[in-house]
Amino acid sequence: MTDKSIVGAFCQSRSTALSFMVLGFGWGSFAALVPVLKAELQASDAGFGRLLLGSALGLLTAMWLAPRMDRRFKERAMPIAVVMLGLAFILPGIVGGNQVMFGLAMVVLGTASGLTDVIMNVRVSEREAATGRSLMNLNHAMFSVAYALAAIGTGLLRTAGAPPVLSFVGVAVFAGIASLWMRQPLPAQSSSVSTSTRFPVEIVCLGGGIVLVAFLIENATEVWSALHIERTLGGMAAEGSLGPAMLGLTMAFGRLGGQVVAQRLSEARVIICASGLAAVGLLIAATAAVPFGAYLGFAIAGLGVSVIAPMALALVGRMVPPDARSTAISRAAVIGFLGFFIGPPVLGAVSQAFGLRWALASVAMLLWIVPVLVLAMRPRHQPSSDLTPSR
Repeated sequence: MTDKSIVGAFCQSRSTALSFMVLGFGWGSFAALVPVLKAELQASDAGFGRLLLGSALGLLTAMWLAPRMDRRFKERAMPIAVVMLGLAFILPGIVGGNQVMFGLAMVVLGTASGLTDVIMNVRVSEREAATGRSLMNLNHAMFSVAYALAAIGTGLLRTAGAPPVLSFVGVAVFAGIASLWMRQPLPAQSSSVSTSTRFPVEIVCLGGGIVLVAFLIENATEVWSALHIERTLGGMAAEGSLGPAMLGLTMAFGRLGGQVVAQRLSEARVIICASGLAAVGLLIAATAAVPFGAYLGFAIAGLGVSVIAPMALALVGRMVPPDARSTAISRAAVIGFLGFFIGPPVLGAVSQAFGLRWALASVAMLLWIVPVLVLAMRPRHQPSSDLTPSR
């Protein structure tokens, strides 16, 4: 029954699942290439982190542009955004050691990534409303599967001496092909919010805050895990690539498991437990003496953090009026993306000052904010639905 549920969920959200996979292939390749890109740029930890802030600037552009793009292109918005994303991933691989050009490339990449992420999360929420099924975990699991495969494949290409641009061109080709199957009809009420009810700002801000912490932890760990294994623990290139790959694989398993758990437990309970598990995993990785210890820590962290963002977005979708759902999901996701992009530079600054071990330990501490935000959401939730699993 479980297999049928997961397969059925995939069949009902093929177009969005492909979008998540493109995003996963891109960022998985990028994470595995961080040591190479950083060396080419001859940047310090803090300097490389500042360059990654270009993606945060791009995100701010996406916050303004995504709703307009969605309204303008409707069912074509998602495939257009995905093609733009595939092309944007090529840019960091062709700028060489020019830090200014790399920063500009990250602005473009951040914009394309933010557009894709906002639109595809809105589409998943619309499919959940239309089918009455939990689909968010399954779609985010597709990101994690693609992320892990890309990290492993890119690590092998690095070992073989291939240039970084080769991996990014592969992402662009896959994005172009996958975009042919991404058009999804829109529901009649997806483009407007009723004026008869007040927009649920508190729910969006609290849910977005949970997503922000999850994405900050997720992306900061993805970007710096390979460097932690190679520099701090003395691992080789292929061993370093296994760090983000391990994180991606366990996040995939966690999200597939979350697809099943979502039928039995409330999102609030799962999010609280998962945040504690992720914190423990990051502390293990931070204190590891050998690469295997870091793999174990990243694996545990991946299992925990995997379900936090998708379940928080699903919880927001359940708590708001149906005609406000798309807008609420979009705004909560945008708040979350700030964590996705500010995580790497924050971790870089802490690493520059205190080392990567303390950097990983510090982001683990942020996870204790999540239960507070979840509990703050519960009084606004109808008592029965807080304790009832999604269907």
